[in-house]
Amino acid sequence: MSTQAKTVHPMARAILAITALGVIVVSANLLISSLGAGHKNADFTEDKVHTLSEGTRGILKELGAPVTIRYYATRSSDYMPEDLKLHMRRVDDLLAEYQNLSGGKLRVEELDPQPDTDAEDAANLDGIRGQRFEDQNLYFGLAVSCIDRTATIPFIDPTQETMLEYEISKAISEVSRADKPVIGLMSGLPIAGNQNPMMMMQGQQGTPPWVFYSQLAQSYEVKDLTMTPEKIDPAIDVLLVFHPAAITPEAEFAIDQYLLQGGTVVACIDPYSVAAQMSGGGNPMMGGGPPTASTLPTLLGAWGVGMNTQVVGDQNYQTTMNGSRPGLAVLTVPKEGMPQKDNVITRDLNSLVFFLAGGLSKTGGAGVAINSLVKSSDKAGLVDAMKASQLDPNLARTIKEAKPYDLVMHLKGNFKSAFPKGKPGEEAKPEEKKDESKEGEKKKEEEKKDEKPAALTEATKEGNVFLISDIDVFFDQFAYRVQRFGGMQMAQPINGNSSLLFNIVDQAASSTHLIGARSRAAIARPFTKIKDLESEFTRKSGEKIDEKQKELDKVSEEINTLVQQRAQGDRVFMDSDLEAKIREGRAKQVSARKELREMEKDLKREKDKISGKATLYNVAFMPLTVILIGLGLFVKRRTATRAR
Repeated sequence: MSTQAKTVHPMARAILAITALGVIVVSANLLISSLGAGHKNADFTEDKVHTLSEGTRGILKELGAPVTIRYYATRSSDYMPEDLKLHMRRVDDLLAEYQNLSGGKLRVEELDPQPDTDAEDAANLDGIRGQRFEDQNLYFGLAVSCIDRTATIPFIDPTQETMLEYEISKAISEVSRADKPVIGLMSGLPIAGNQNPMMMMQGQQGTPPWVFYSQLAQSYEVKDLTMTPEKIDPAIDVLLVFHPAAITPEAEFAIDQYLLQGGTVVACIDPYSVAAQMSGGGNPMMGGGPPTASTLPTLLGAWGVGMNTQVVGDQNYQTTMNGSRPGLAVLTVPKEGMPQKDNVITRDLNSLVFFLAGGLSKTGGAGVAINSLVKSSDKAGLVDAMKASQLDPNLARTIKEAKPYDLVMHLKGNFKSAFPKGKPGEEAKPEEKKDESKEGEKKKEEEKKDEKPAALTEATKEGNVFLISDIDVFFDQFAYRVQRFGGMQMAQPINGNSSLLFNIVDQAASSTHLIGARSRAAIARPFTKIKDLESEFTRKSGEKIDEKQKELDKVSEEINTLVQQRAQGDRVFMDSDLEAKIREGRAKQVSARKELREMEKDLKREKDKISGKATLYNVAFMPLTVILIGLGLFVKRRTATRAR
């Protein structure tokens, strides 16, 4: 007796296969989550908006102590605006990526502050401010903590989405440091103030510190290295070289060696300083004072940068001074003069004012990347500094060649020494006769231990240099509005000058990984095609709406005229004709308003229709295409099976 094997219907096989696939997918997800390998993704977006930057990855990799991010978000409220809810999901994904890449060194705590709860008390203690929506206090902010230090982002503004990663990474870097960042200062001007003993004996007060120096000293540990340091400690976070007038080769060598060890130098130089002139620079009657010009003669050339002794005059960016006199070399640089639109340093600056600034130019040959942060227009040229300081009205005629000049530069890379032969002034010792005795060998070993390490000729780490071709840009008189009340001083910035310096220092002192940071691309991308369609429809419908609005305005004007006639009449009761005209006018007014509302509703309906079609095409077209391709393959395979 023979038995015939049962065959399974193709449809049943398909159902079983789909079920098995679903079970496999669910099981795989559970397994990956249990192994801690969740939140892995592949980012195929154009600007890699779902991928953390290399700077952020470097900061997370170097974390020592554990960091906690307390994430305050009022999720269970019905009053939270939809745009914030949408942005909240993006922040969730961003923080999950931070936690995933930290290797367990960063933990995210999600808190939902409700009225009269412990979460609300914690938010207030962390300095997270609630936002009022429909009489509800809603929270959406971050507190980043490490040991006993905390940095806060009080409110995560959706309009500042592109800066969120930078703000979080900067906060992590700040709190994870065990000590205050150190700023090394080499200055040819007394920016820290000057308490002259002779003046104090005469009962006079000394010179107060510059405002920007006082602000630096509040946030950082500022070490005065003088203008003649023997050596600069590579542990210094940022070296600020301010107006290095008549700098010695030995001091330049110290800067050179610091830079080759991965240091960050912010150098403010000037071909003609108004601040130095006001302090008596170059004037024997004022006691000499510091020179009005400063540069780094050896280092600039080695860095592939040149700066002339003349100053930059710009016919496009010139500033009108008192008395309507043109300040050709007093440059008010607008946003257009900051070419790197996504660089965090200049991103939020609207304008900068430079006073007799030098023109930086690239000479090449240094082998490092040079980026322009601020530059003049293409109508600029070099002019005589003295005539420029006197606001010579004929100065523009002296410009021979108009071209753009850099005012602020960022140099980055593995620098080569500007002193390949070693420290200036030190000559190699002549070789002594060899001593073959054991005592001679022992003496040589001891000398070897005491011997100073050889000077570096190439970088051991990547270094950074920020060059600013003007120091007056940070002078109190040109950067702040200063008010003094007795011993108190209040200073308010009058332009973006101080923000430029602090953006550079904050970025460099927080972490070298943040230097040159870019703002993140926005996740929300505009539907340009929809906007074009809406604009076209609005243009066509707008003419009809404008006509109806003019008709409504005309009717309203006629009614107002009739009402004024009634008010000016001597009789208490107006005649029936006037009353009828007013009623007729008001009826026209109501009708016109109704038609206008209908036209606006039609416009909105048409926009919604256009948007709905675009959404349908985007959401349904691709899945439908995949389904049709799948059905086509299924039919083709079924036909081939039947043919066999």
